[in-house]
Amino acid sequence: MQLNAEGLIGEAQYVASPNCDERPADMPVELLVIHNISLPPGEFGGDAVIDLFLNRLDPAAHPYFETIAGLRVSAHFFLRRDGELLQFVPCTKRAWHAGQSEWRGRQRCNDFSVGIELEGVDDQPYTDAQYGRLIRLAQTLYRNYPIIDSVGHADIAPGRKTDPGPAFDWARYRSGLSAVSR
Repeated sequence: MQLNAEGLIGEAQYVASPNCDERPADMPVELLVIHNISLPPGEFGGDAVIDLFLNRLDPAAHPYFETIAGLRVSAHFFLRRDGELLQFVPCTKRAWHAGQSEWRGRQRCNDFSVGIELEGVDDQPYTDAQYGRLIRLAQTLYRNYPIIDSVGHADIAPGRKTDPGPAFDWARYRSGLSAVSR
C-alpha cells in the first residue's frame, strides 16, 4: 500500500467525512486504535456506517438509528468483512473516533492516533480478508509514522468501550506486523 503526502492510502476508496479537523501543531501519529462497528448492531453490509460517518444516517430507517442520529463521528478507515477498505479522513487530520480517551497518561487520543474501524462485533470472529488488509494497512502506517503501538478502543476508553472485543486475534495481528522494518 502507498500513503501519499495528504495522508491518503491509494488502495482505499476515499469518501470524505466532515467529522474531522486539524491535528494540534507538531502532533505526530503515534498510535493505531482498532475499533469495530456494525449498523444496525450485529448486521453487516449496507451503507449505514458510511451514512453515519457522513452525517446522513436516517433515524427512521431502524429503531437503533434514532439513538445515534445526533452523533458526529468518523474514523480514518473502515474495513468491511470482504476486505474492502474505505478511507474517510486523511491520516494528516484528526478523525473523531476515540471520544474521551487516555493512553499512557495522555488524554485526547484523537490528537495523536489513526482510527481503524473493522466491520464486526465483539464476539464474532473477524474474517481472513480483514486481517490481511488490516495488517497491510498497519504496516504502511508504521512505515510512514512514528507509531509506538496498536491498541483497541477498549484499551483507551476502559469501562466505556469494549471493541474490538474478545473475538479480535491480537496475536495474529501482531505476528503479521512483525514483518515491518522499523
